Amino acid sequence: MDKEITFDKLPEAVTYLTEQVSAIKEMVSALRPPIPEEKSLIGIDEACEVIQKAKPTIYALVRKGIIPAYKRGKKLYFYKEELLQWVESGRKGITYTPSSEEQLSSIRVGIRHKPKSFKG
Repeated sequence: MDKEITFDKLPEAVTYLTEQVSAIKEMVSALRPPIPEEKSLIGIDEACEVIQKAKPTIYALVRKGIIPAYKRGKKLYFYKEELLQWVESGRKGITYTPSSEEQLSSIRVGIRHKPKSFKG
């Protein structure tokens, strides 16, 4: 593109600039991380279905601060994705269970004996 723009070259200049702007938009959108999906806000009844617990149990878990919840006025709200993540975070892996002999030896190691009183 020429540096000097005349009235006759104006349509050509506008076309060139439009192409450049769209190319820049594509480059910027490729650099930008994808926009996360909108979180779905649910109420207590839907939360009961998601984590398969009764309402009183959910109220107790919220009161103890165990599950992620939001309170507005007298209503509790939850994000379904956060509840599912909470359930996933409680997944237990395969754990090693020591034999009874190993448990007994670890208990014996932890026992402290009182020193016998010194009589001198």
